[in-house]
Amino acid sequence: MKASITTDSEGRKRVSEPCLEPCPIERGMRLIGGKWKGSILWHLKDGPVRFNDLSRQLGGASKKMVNQRLREMEAMELVERRVLSTRPVAVAYEITDFGRSTLDVLDQLRVWAEEHQV
Repeated sequence: MKASITTDSEGRKRVSEPCLEPCPIERGMRLIGGKWKGSILWHLKDGPVRFNDLSRQLGGASKKMVNQRLREMEAMELVERRVLSTRPVAVAYEITDFGRSTLDVLDQLRVWAEEHQV
């Protein structure tokens, strides 16, 4: 069933049938659109980063929030977690090839934000 778009008498666009599945933009935003996800990927672009260092780089994010986002991103295979030592526990996160594929989009977003001062 294909959606059709019509224009009403006041010039507003109307969709006759809703999408039955998320569009590509929505699917992409589910992966990288959550708060801190883009920033985390950006900070991992140059190599593995230890959890505490990453938390410091993100500034306004709590460690709990960073941990939560990293777990989500690990489940999506955007990042990989490596245990460096067990006593004391030290872990580092590294961007995967799949995660690296988002960097062009994030860089374009960065350039757009700089150009428009948003």
